[in-house]
Amino acid sequence: MPGAIRGPNSQHRESLSSGWEFCARPPDSALSPLELSEQTTWLKATVPCTAASALRELGQWSLDSAPRRFDAEDWWFRCHFSASDSNEQCTLGFDGLATLADVWLNGEHILASENMFVAHEVDVTGRLQQHNWLYLRFRSLDKALAAKRPRPRWKAPMIENQQLRWFRTTVLGRTPGWSPSAAAVGPYQPIWLEYRKALSVKHAQLRTSIDNGSGNVHLDVELASPSAAAIAAQLTVRRGEQTIRGTTRIEAGQSRAHVHLVVSDVQRWWPHTHGEPALYSAQLSLESQSPSGETVSHEIGLGHFGFRAVRIDASDGGFRVIVNDVPIFCRGACWTPLDIVSLHASAGDYEQAIEQVRAAGMNMIRIGGTMVYEDDALLEACDRHGILVWQELMFANMDFPQGDPKFDRSVQQELHQQLGRLISHASVALICGNSEVEQQAAMFGATRERWTPPLFHEVIPALMREICPDMPYWPSSAHGGSFPHQPNVGTASYYGVGAYLRALEDARRSEVRFASECLAFANVPEDATIARMPRGAALRVHHPEWKARTPRDLGAGWDFEDVRDHYVKELFGIDVPALRYSDHDRYLHLGRIATAEVMAATFAEWRRKRSSCDGGLVWFLRDLVPGAGWGIVDSFGQPKSAYYALRRALQPVAVFISDEGCNGLAIHVVNDSRDELKTVLTVSLYRNGEPHGAEVQRELTLGAHETLELAANEFFEGFYDLAYAYRFGPKIHDVIAATLRDPRGDLLSEHAHFHRGEILRRGSEIEIAAALTHDELGVPTLRVSSKKFAQSVYIDTPGAVPHDNYFHLLPGGSRTIRFPHALAGQRIEGTVRALNSVSAVPIVFSAP
Repeated sequence: MPGAIRGPNSQHRESLSSGWEFCARPPDSALSPLELSEQTTWLKATVPCTAASALRELGQWSLDSAPRRFDAEDWWFRCHFSASDSNEQCTLGFDGLATLADVWLNGEHILASENMFVAHEVDVTGRLQQHNWLYLRFRSLDKALAAKRPRPRWKAPMIENQQLRWFRTTVLGRTPGWSPSAAAVGPYQPIWLEYRKALSVKHAQLRTSIDNGSGNVHLDVELASPSAAAIAAQLTVRRGEQTIRGTTRIEAGQSRAHVHLVVSDVQRWWPHTHGEPALYSAQLSLESQSPSGETVSHEIGLGHFGFRAVRIDASDGGFRVIVNDVPIFCRGACWTPLDIVSLHASAGDYEQAIEQVRAAGMNMIRIGGTMVYEDDALLEACDRHGILVWQELMFANMDFPQGDPKFDRSVQQELHQQLGRLISHASVALICGNSEVEQQAAMFGATRERWTPPLFHEVIPALMREICPDMPYWPSSAHGGSFPHQPNVGTASYYGVGAYLRALEDARRSEVRFASECLAFANVPEDATIARMPRGAALRVHHPEWKARTPRDLGAGWDFEDVRDHYVKELFGIDVPALRYSDHDRYLHLGRIATAEVMAATFAEWRRKRSSCDGGLVWFLRDLVPGAGWGIVDSFGQPKSAYYALRRALQPVAVFISDEGCNGLAIHVVNDSRDELKTVLTVSLYRNGEPHGAEVQRELTLGAHETLELAANEFFEGFYDLAYAYRFGPKIHDVIAATLRDPRGDLLSEHAHFHRGEILRRGSEIEIAAALTHDELGVPTLRVSSKKFAQSVYIDTPGAVPHDNYFHLLPGGSRTIRFPHALAGQRIEGTVRALNSVSAVPIVFSAP
C-alpha cells in the first residue's frame, strides 16, 4: 500500500487561528485591501471557519435563521500576527480556501486559488515583518456563476445552478432538497506559518507490500533543499515489542533518498469484523554535521500504517471487496460532515463517531462526491478501528467541463495532493471517481457514449497508475450493466426498497450486487431531539418547520416521509393518514419501528449464504440538521431506531430467519470472524406471546468467515407450516425465534420472525419488568424482562442514551441495557414499553 506522510515535517509550525476578523461586502466593491472602507465593521473570528460558522459563533446566524445566500457576497478575512526575526526559510500554508480566494500579505498579493480542495504553500522568506497583516478575499460565487459558459450535456436536478460544474467546490449547501443553505465560504481549513530547518523534509512517501508473510516498507524522502553535508537517514518501524530499522545516506548536495526494510512475520491489517486492524508506527531520523562539527539531528513522526492487500473482484458482473484474499461483506453508511456549517470537527469528535460506527457492526463508510475530502483525523480513526473507507473524489452528478485547460490544471493539482494523502491510510479500500455521474447522464436521457466521461475512465485512471498503482479504482458510485444503476451488475444506488416503494422481496428479486447507497427514509428522531427543533415538542409533521428538514428530490411531488409512511402501511396494515391526525405520537413511533424493521430485514436478506449481494451502504449515517433526515444517527450524534436495528443485524456473528415461501422458513447463521465458532442454536415457537411446543436445539460449528443456511423444518419431527404458506388452517404460531449462544450460554445473536402486516395483539398486559442498577465498572444498566413476547421494546430515557433499543423480547427472556455515556450522579428516569403492550413501566435511577 503506497502512501504519503501526513503532518508537518518541520521543527516549528505556528497555527494562525486567533486574532482574525471578517466582514461581508457587496461583490467586487473592493478588489484589494486598500479599497476597503475605513468604516467597515469587522467581526471576530477563529480560523478554521466558514462565514456561516463565524456568524453562528457570534450568535448572529443559525440553521434556524432565515436562509442566507453566503455565495451572494464577497467575504473578507484579516489577521494581524507577529513573526520572528529568524533567517530560516519560512512558509505560509493554507490547507483549504473555499472557494474563489485571493490572499495579500502586507499589501502584496501572494496567492489566488479557485479550488477549495487544494492546499497551498507560499514561500514568504524575507517578506515577513515584525508585525504583519494577512488579508483574504473570498469572491462571490453567485457572481462568478452568472458568467456565460457552455451549457451542460445533461442536468443534475438536485444542483440549484448547473454552472457549478465549472468550480471545484462542494455541492453541500447548494442542493436545497436535502442540504441546508449554509454554503461553505471562507478559510475552512487551517492556516499556518512554518519555519523550516536545514533538515526539513518536503515530501516523504511510504509504500508497503506483503511477500510470503513478510512486509516490505519502502520510504522515499525528499528534503526541502539539497543538503550542505552528508546526512544519515534512519527509518524505524515499531509494533509492540518489535522494532525494525533501516538506514541510508544522503550525500552532500543531494536531496533525495530511499530506505527499504523488511518486517518478518507481519501482522496484517483487517476490517474489525474479520480480524484485528493491526497498525505499525514509523519514524524518520536525520543526522548530519554542521560546518562547526556540531551534530544536527531531526526526527519526524510518520504516523501509522498497515499491511494489507485490497482488490476489487468485478468478475461475472459483480463487485466484491477482497482484503488479504478474504471476500468482505461490506456494510455501513454514507458519511456526512459532523458539522455541516464549519465542515470541521475535532479528533475527539471523529473518534466518537467512528466508535459508534464500529459498535454498530459496520465495517465501511463511504465519503461521497457530494461531500468534502475529510480530515486525516477521520481516516486515522478508521485505521485504528478497522473501518474500510470507500473514498470518492469530489465530483457529483454534473457534466464536468473536462478539456477546459484551466479546469484540467486545477483537477490535476487537486488529485495529486488528495491521492497522495488518502492512500497513506490502511483504511482506504478504493478510490471512486465520482458520485452518480453516469447514472445522472443516463437518467436525464443523454446518449450512451456520454455516460462514461473520459475524465473518470481515462484521465483519473492514468493518474492512479502514476501515483498509486496498487490502489483499486472504480469509475462511479453507480456503474455497470446495460444502464449505470442496474442493481444486478456492478455497483448501484439501490432504492427499490425505499424511494421506489417496492416490496421487501425486491431486495432479493433485484439481485443487488453492491449497493453503494441504499435505504433512504425520513428517519424519525427521538422525542428529545424533536424538542430541540424549532417549536419544540409540539412540532407536528405537517408543519412547514418540520417539512423544511424532510429530504426530497427537487421537483418531485413527494418526499421521503411519504416513503416511510408507505412502509408503515405495508408492515402494519395501518391507515397512516388517519393515524397521523388521531394519534400523532403513535404515528411517529410506528414510523420509527417501520424504517428500523425494513433496514434490518434488507441486510438480513443480503447477508444470506446464497445472496448475490456483497455490500450495502445506507444513505446517510448522520443527519445534516435536526429532523427526520436520512441519517440513522441524528445531527447531535444520538442513535435513531434504525441504528439500533442495524446494530443487531450487522454484527460479525449473527442469526436471521427468512421466509422462503412454500419452502418454509430458513435460518441463516453468519460468522465473519477469523476464528472458528462453536455455538448452540435454539429454535422456539410462540403463540399469543407464550411458548408453543418444545424448544429445539442444535450445536453448530462454523469455520472462519463461514455462513450457513438451514431449513427451519429440519429442527422439528413433523411438518409445520412455519411460513404459513399452505394455509390449511389457522396459524399454529405467530412468532418463531432463533437464538444463538456460545457454549457458556452467553447470547451472541437473536432473531424473531412474525408475519408481516400485523402488530401483535394489544390489550393484554404483557408484564414487562425493568430494574435499574449498575455494573462492576459503575456503568448504569437496565435489566428488562417479560413473561410474554414483547414486540419492539422501547426505552425512553431523556438525557440518557441506551446502547440498545427497539428490540424484541422473548417470553421469559431478559435483556441488559447499558447507558455508557451517563454522567456520575445523573438521574435517569423514563419509561419502558412494548409496541404490543397497553401501559409503560416507569423507571427512576441515579448513576453512582
